[in-house]
Amino acid sequence: MITSAAPKVAMRQHELIMAGFGGQGVLKLGQVLASAAVHEGREVIWTPAYGPEMRGGPAFCTVIIADEPIGSPVVSAADTAIIMDRPSLPKYQGRVRASGAILLNSTLVDPRLARTDIPVYPIPANELADELGEANIANMVLLGALLRLNALVSPGAVIAALREALPERRHHLLPLNERALTAGAQVMETLL
Repeated sequence: MITSAAPKVAMRQHELIMAGFGGQGVLKLGQVLASAAVHEGREVIWTPAYGPEMRGGPAFCTVIIADEPIGSPVVSAADTAIIMDRPSLPKYQGRVRASGAILLNSTLVDPRLARTDIPVYPIPANELADELGEANIANMVLLGALLRLNALVSPGAVIAALREALPERRHHLLPLNERALTAGAQVMETLL
């Protein structure tokens, strides 16, 4: 369980970009974050986009979370970007506003290639997921890091969203996902 999450505060609107390749759970990351925000009574827009490939092609989504109704589903300048693979970095880092931040999966993306005018947080998501015994939870590691950086939703809301998203036969994975959230939060704690 995440013990050092930042306090949740009222927000105007927080816009996120999440990008990587198919199979990394980019779209699931956005969907779970959006569902968790709905659980907490927030206004949400989740917009997925992906290539025609089943796995390995580009995957991208945006999430907008707000306390007030959202006027447009378009994210032209994000507050935060989560970049899970190297090809996504040059494509999306320029879409983060000057007051924003980038979280990088530093297992696959060299932080030295990222912008230098905003905070960039290298999170070794794949390495941490492997240490936890499941490569497919790197997305939840990054979500945990995001929630430590900016408490958009509570970890409990994320687990509730996962409980709804996963079929019952996969509910045994919930504790693993919670450990992934905690691992990401702990890494972010060292970077703040």
